[in-house]
Amino acid sequence: MFSYPNYTVKWVTLPWEREQAYALRRQIFCQEQALFAGDDRDMIDDHAQLLVALGGYAGWHEEVVGTVRIHRRAERVWFGSRLAVAERFRRQGQLGSALIRLAVSSANALGCDAFYADVQQQNEKLFRRLHWHTLDSLTLRGIPHVRMQADLTHYPPCHDPHSGMVLNIRPRISTGDLAPRLTGGVA
Repeated sequence: MFSYPNYTVKWVTLPWEREQAYALRRQIFCQEQALFAGDDRDMIDDHAQLLVALGGYAGWHEEVVGTVRIHRRAERVWFGSRLAVAERFRRQGQLGSALIRLAVSSANALGCDAFYADVQQQNEKLFRRLHWHTLDSLTLRGIPHVRMQADLTHYPPCHDPHSGMVLNIRPRISTGDLAPRLTGGVA
């Protein structure tokens, strides 16, 4: 499994970050899940704030490995959507959670009183672990979803989402990798 030594989760600030985030969404929502034909972008993208998880080395960002968007739907009411992590990075275990944390914390800094998301049912456990509550069940594009709300008391305001946060993730090692390697000459 490929892994970068660190990841930065932040708001999009550069054109290449935005382009790669949209490409990742197309990969996941159009090709992998076949929820949209051709492109998943919609009118929400015109005013949404895009967040990215960037893989890199020593502070140099190489590629977008995850993304989510947030937008204000009403006064002090925010929504998150299009959470996506590239398949080869999903086993890192922290990228989706970090994107969710920054999404809610940055909206909280902007005066959010309620933050919602329509989450694919398969991801409900992840959101529950992150202090979200299930409000309703629904079907979107033929896929079971749940409407969830974040408990904002667990998301302190992040006033600098452009810098974001850095994650140092150690690669998971299988127990087979920990076994001693025996070579000739052992008595």
